[in-house]
Amino acid sequence: MASRIGKNISVSIFGQSHSAGIGCVVEGIPAGKKIDLDELQAFLSRRAPGGMPWSTPRKEADLPEFLGGLVNGVTCGAPLAALIRNTNTKSSDYDELRRVPRPGHADYVANVKFHGAQDVSGGGHFSGRLTAPLCIAGGIAIQLLRDEGVEVGAHIARIAGIADDAFALHGLSSTDVHVAHAKAFPVLNDAQGERMIAAIAEAHEAGDSVGGIVECAATGMPVGVGEPMFDGVENAVARMLFGIPAVKGVEFGRGFDVADMCGSENNDGMRIVDGRVVFESNNAGGANGGITTGEPVVVRCAFKPTPSISRAQHSIDMQAGTNEGLSVHGRHDPCVVVRAVPVVEAAVALALYDLLLESRMD
Repeated sequence: MASRIGKNISVSIFGQSHSAGIGCVVEGIPAGKKIDLDELQAFLSRRAPGGMPWSTPRKEADLPEFLGGLVNGVTCGAPLAALIRNTNTKSSDYDELRRVPRPGHADYVANVKFHGAQDVSGGGHFSGRLTAPLCIAGGIAIQLLRDEGVEVGAHIARIAGIADDAFALHGLSSTDVHVAHAKAFPVLNDAQGERMIAAIAEAHEAGDSVGGIVECAATGMPVGVGEPMFDGVENAVARMLFGIPAVKGVEFGRGFDVADMCGSENNDGMRIVDGRVVFESNNAGGANGGITTGEPVVVRCAFKPTPSISRAQHSIDMQAGTNEGLSVHGRHDPCVVVRAVPVVEAAVALALYDLLLESRMD
């Protein structure tokens, strides 16, 4: 099972939604780096379940235990290993799903691939619960990037077709990316956020769910990081983002809008100002040819609606070989987008820090 990613800094994720615990092993962090554990815990709390009406009622403290790699909060050069204990599981909610897979979930394909041996409870290793250890690794990467002058932040860009204000592609400051962080519902435009909350509640009341988009930006990335073709910035960031359950699409800068633009509109003009190169726009989203331009790296990723819904759906009985109806019970987010905001930040930070380390080997 491919649950390891990264080249210069690698992350391995282990555990299942209802196993005794979940965690990560991070290798490649330079020794002597001070990690603010209080800041890391606050970051994990932004993702933690059970706090708001738009999230699952499952309550988990998500308190990481560091088993190695840190001495008095400072990296020691050894692999960093962290464990989160699962304390609030209800595996009986998933008994029916051992034979009747949820549409939109990995139940059926996992059953085929792993010959029925997969852990069904809570979605097993396919669960969004596994984003908690990803946030441990990514939360550390965010701090390490800050030491390099790079700031990473995200917000909800859209839920159920309701759009938030967008980050400015050009001229975005390091403080701008953190505007939504202190909010329980992380949007830039609070009025639009209220409309999104209402849409989530309406879907939940109907036994349904909604999807959306998270926008993330990184300021301060130097020019020249990344590689052409297969090891570019977009490649690395997209690969990391697609490791987040429910992500179905990724775009950078103006993204798919460039298909409807002329070259004269899309090209980011350049000027010399005070002896340095500056761009007049940032439609590229911070990278050309897979290499950073020095402009903010701006990426958006689309999340599908939560597949676990109580509305009746068509499914099958894998044991009997018959058609079945299914209404999913249990505790599930009516919209994963809200809690996914710090997860996207974590993924982007890990990819960029790995690339930054790689650039120093050139």
